[in-house]
Amino acid sequence: MSVGSGMIARMRFSYRAQHLLELMIRSTAAASPTGEAANRPSVTPEACARLFEPLIEGLSIQQWADLCVQVGTVVPLPAEVPVGRPDEVARVVLGFVPRDRSLELPFTVLAVAGIAGLDAEVAPRLTEGCGPIAVAEVDLLLGREVAWRAVFAESLGERSDGFSPPPLDVRKLSGLPGYLDFARATLEAAEVRVSVIHAGEIPYRADKAFDHGETKTIGRAARLALFLDEPWLPELLGRLVPGVAVAPQQARTLPSQAVLYELARAVEEHPTPEAISALRAARRATRHAGVPKQLDRMFKRIEPALANRLEVAFRLPDGRVRQAVGEHTAVISTEGAVELSWWHGDKKLKSVPAAAKRAHPEEVKRLRDLAKQVQQQQATLVRALEAGYASDTPPPYHQLAGQPIAERLIWEFEVSPGVWRSELGLGVPDGPVRLWHPARASVADVRAWREVVQDKELRQPFKQAFREVYLLTPAEETTATYSDRFAEHVVDYPKLYALFKQRGWQADYRGPWDGGGGQARRVLAGGGWRASFDHGYLSYEEAYAVTGQVRFHRLSEGAWRAAALSEVPPLVFSEAMRDVDLFVAVSSITSYPEWAANRPDELRGYWETGSLGPLAPSAEVRRDALSRLIGRTAIAERCTVTDRYLVVRGDLRTYKIHLGSGNILMEPNDAYLCIVSGRDPHAGLFLPFEEDGRLALILSKAFLLADDTAITDPSITRQIRG
Repeated sequence: MSVGSGMIARMRFSYRAQHLLELMIRSTAAASPTGEAANRPSVTPEACARLFEPLIEGLSIQQWADLCVQVGTVVPLPAEVPVGRPDEVARVVLGFVPRDRSLELPFTVLAVAGIAGLDAEVAPRLTEGCGPIAVAEVDLLLGREVAWRAVFAESLGERSDGFSPPPLDVRKLSGLPGYLDFARATLEAAEVRVSVIHAGEIPYRADKAFDHGETKTIGRAARLALFLDEPWLPELLGRLVPGVAVAPQQARTLPSQAVLYELARAVEEHPTPEAISALRAARRATRHAGVPKQLDRMFKRIEPALANRLEVAFRLPDGRVRQAVGEHTAVISTEGAVELSWWHGDKKLKSVPAAAKRAHPEEVKRLRDLAKQVQQQQATLVRALEAGYASDTPPPYHQLAGQPIAERLIWEFEVSPGVWRSELGLGVPDGPVRLWHPARASVADVRAWREVVQDKELRQPFKQAFREVYLLTPAEETTATYSDRFAEHVVDYPKLYALFKQRGWQADYRGPWDGGGGQARRVLAGGGWRASFDHGYLSYEEAYAVTGQVRFHRLSEGAWRAAALSEVPPLVFSEAMRDVDLFVAVSSITSYPEWAANRPDELRGYWETGSLGPLAPSAEVRRDALSRLIGRTAIAERCTVTDRYLVVRGDLRTYKIHLGSGNILMEPNDAYLCIVSGRDPHAGLFLPFEEDGRLALILSKAFLLADDTAITDPSITRQIRG
């Protein structure tokens, strides 16, 4: 077919597809294959027969498969459809089934075959050379009506346009009656096969325990069960995952790398604490040199993803361990930072005892690995707790009762309808409970809790008492649908992108080849709201970006719809803007004191203005903390906190340290003083929070400059003495 004739054929096909959809819209309503009552149009046999006309004319699978999925999921098709020229239809449909078993099975074809009455012809081709698990899935589909098959194909996101399919739509899959039972049977069958391989009843062949089709079926089954958090899954995965990761003999291979990584990808998409534990057990057990490295890369994505599933993340263990190792005792504590300590009776040792390392080297290694795992789990739990602020439903905080992490947080308990009382520590609540947030508290309460945290030297798991609050401004009320509060800042792009990943925002790394524009997104409130942050590529040579607008969208009727800022729940707005403030504050070029040296370009003006400008909310909280801290230091008499600066009186000059950027001006002429990093004479001074290191940096510079006659660094003294 020539280019011209192909274009004409596509136009003809598009017209017929549109005509068919018009026929369906005029038809009567019917029920969906999932049993849900909906206004789904039905279709006549004559209209269905027209589906095959472009197929017989030789159009490509790209057009036919996409139309089939659309039509099959919109209408419950009639059981019998008169199809003209059935031999030609069968020839074309069978031509879409690949001979190569390493390719994906085109389940769309089963929907087409059902319409044309070609199940008997298609089934042998689909299952040819497949293992029994993949065959069982095809048999399941053949036993279902056409609309059921089409929904299944759509949930897989089958595409024929050359692009990678989207992730499995488990919501659609979960709505198909009978597939969850099949998923459980599939995972049980996989576990049985692995167990008989380890028992020697099936000859062991490296990476041959499952074929490609079976691997994909197992992955679908695991994703659905993980998504639904099925109670039978943890025990099953606890056997299956380590089983596929280690050979039954001493070989440095494994029964199936493909299934192990497919299960790991499923856990990444729908993590649970138990599934992560199963993967870590597999990592410890495997003898393959490359598998631990690959799993470690996947764990970096899996652990943060768990923090987005509040309903399961709080099942993480508290991490505390006390275990005898010979004559000594190993203790993993989580009261503050996670620590592995060694004891001999009541005496805490400075390091691992030599006797334990000599007599129990494997156990010492296991405990070290466990301490790292606990540290990761605690970090995940902290992220989950923070995410609970913007949740639209109360997270299951009761699961945290008794955990050390909960004892360092401020909680609110509903003592009567609409009346909440704040307390330190969770205890065992018997009524509604939520995390305290300063946006819901009075100024007096915020001040009081900050005093408590400071006086008790309480290291909170995340910034709570000193947490920033972001309220809607008059300018944002005027713009209505977007905020320019953090726009037009020049930032270090690699650092900005790293912060996106750290805080759970999704974004593609942009470059000049992408046209420069980009957008980072974060979903909040249990999936009900989405915040987006525009940013644009600015300079390839020095990897700069410029920031843009912040917008919000609400999930409505399955689609994201733009929302006015005034409609966004206050805590959702505050938490999203808090992240954006962090992005700008940490990655802005104004935070680098050495940046301005030898910079005559147009960015120098931005740096000079931005590095000494008005304080953002994060810097205002830092000012409050410094006001409380500085009076407890040895340099208190030399320091004054103003609206933007910590003013330090030295013997040679007086210095103004900006509370946002940390940059320094010297009186009397506001000459700039460049100090890349100060020494740390405030070591041992309790800091109530330290998210980005700026608070410690400002204090270290203050201590250094208060004793400016003792400075010996010529790069600093030359600037001070002019």
